[in-house]
Amino acid sequence: MENLLRGRRLRRLTVDGVDAVFVRDPVLVRRILVSESKNYGKGELFRKARNLSRVGMLSEDEAMHRHYRRLANPYLRATKVDDYVPAMRDIVRDAVSAWRAGDAVDVQAEMCRITCSIAVGTLIAGLSPETTRALSEGLSRLAWEMIRKPLYGRSAARAARPGASGRLSAARKEFRELLATCIADLQESPGPTVGWLADLLTDSDEEGNRVLTAEQVCEEAVMMLTAATVTTASVMSWTLYVLSQNPLAEERLLKDLMQRRSGSAVDDGGGVGYTLRFLMEILRLYPPVWISCRKALSDVMLGDHALAAGTNVVFSSYLLQRDPERYPDPHRFDPDRWSSIQLSKIDASYIPFGIGSKGCIGESFAWQQLEVILDVLTQEWKLSTERGGHVRTAPETTLHPRRLMMVPRPR
Repeated sequence: MENLLRGRRLRRLTVDGVDAVFVRDPVLVRRILVSESKNYGKGELFRKARNLSRVGMLSEDEAMHRHYRRLANPYLRATKVDDYVPAMRDIVRDAVSAWRAGDAVDVQAEMCRITCSIAVGTLIAGLSPETTRALSEGLSRLAWEMIRKPLYGRSAARAARPGASGRLSAARKEFRELLATCIADLQESPGPTVGWLADLLTDSDEEGNRVLTAEQVCEEAVMMLTAATVTTASVMSWTLYVLSQNPLAEERLLKDLMQRRSGSAVDDGGGVGYTLRFLMEILRLYPPVWISCRKALSDVMLGDHALAAGTNVVFSSYLLQRDPERYPDPHRFDPDRWSSIQLSKIDASYIPFGIGSKGCIGESFAWQQLEVILDVLTQEWKLSTERGGHVRTAPETTLHPRRLMMVPRPR
């Protein structure tokens, strides 16, 4: 992509066999996502790689989308996420206590297990420990298959054929059945129920009619829970790998995390603590949602360019966030670059969570989860890559390491 678009802010290309316009200008991307977002709907490209529902937050109806964002917001806003921290810490501590010194672990699989346990344990209320564990394990298997699903090209075409994604289909069916049982139990509960799922089930229109069926609630929950886990698991995998390759950064990070736990953190530059700068740089280099598509709903002007209705417009956070005009030496890992960058002026050159009305509703949840996992894990373990191991980037449903085996040693 970098070679095709070098020196070009907008170029017409064939992407996955479909004519599209690829946009690399953050000013134009902001218009697409924010100031002129009403002119653009969901794009058609890459849909085959997603686990989509047609209701709730992923509905084509903008009013319905906004409505279900509002329903989810009380459980994902920053003040509520703070309440989840003790549970998050317990979940991470329990997971990494099973590791054995010197025995290599598949980091991505482990991060799937941890993020899925956190999502189920915090976002779904009123479950028994056994049910919580079964749901977490089922979601982990689904997330693991989702992460590795090809997003474009011949591999994606093969994976989209009937019966080709057997493991993904089986994992999704298993998790949906577990979730459907939980929803049925909530519906049959004699007393009042609380929580996000309960809100979805009781959501009614002005005449008191329920808006979503139990099946549709299940679809919405599968979408939300997979979205909350596959992205964070991929980011956390890169975080642990980069940490193992940068001993000086590791030393500074451990010091900052210790100070944050004790409440004595000191700003060492730019108003942004080192832990946040470290994670921001990981997300700059390895945005999990690395490519996106929108579709022009009518004939529009994008800057000086006329686009016909139906035109697919593609943009990549990976390219935007490695633009040398905004990020000198863009491929170098440098958390301290965020000491001099004014966050209010980043605009669409940094969009790991998207921007605008369709931006990630779980951003606060994700930031908190990343910090908690990093803090608890690094207190217990120091991870290193296996000798001779080479980590390749896999641009699939998420941008993740192709295979990441690491060896834990007691801290």
